[in-house]
Amino acid sequence: MVPVVSIVGQRSNSGKTTLLVKLLAEAKRRGWRVAAVKHDVHGFEMDKPGKDTWRFAQAGADVVVISSPEKMAMIEKVQEERTLEQVLERIRDVDLIFTEGYKHGNQPRIEVFRSEVHQELLSDPEQLLAIASDVRFELGIPCFDLDDAQGICDFLANRYGLK
Repeated sequence: MVPVVSIVGQRSNSGKTTLLVKLLAEAKRRGWRVAAVKHDVHGFEMDKPGKDTWRFAQAGADVVVISSPEKMAMIEKVQEERTLEQVLERIRDVDLIFTEGYKHGNQPRIEVFRSEVHQELLSDPEQLLAIASDVRFELGIPCFDLDDAQGICDFLANRYGLK
């Protein structure tokens, strides 16, 4: 089973994406294959108007796939939002999956806490793998500096046996 770690925070501009980008860069430096799954409650538009794949979707295709020697992407119209578990089922050939924005999910989580943005933690301590923060917490779980991607990846490597 591929380990899944959710990066959560109480609100927008908490630093979740900034931390996740640092973690992804550090994971790649270590040679790990990683996936990143972003939850967007507002909906999104990934394809550019006028491009072929956009035209396929506008013409009514329910699934549009673009593939090249370097990458592949798939856009699928859905009748209802997929659960995180349903999304994760589609991800293959990775060592670790990071998610961002699934703050109500039940995956192990690292909470981002910045004292200028937050008053209290979103998560109960038993939900947390660790905290990334600009202040220290004494909850019996690891607490890392917001910039310590290396330390967090060391922690994840030990926890999940990643090489």
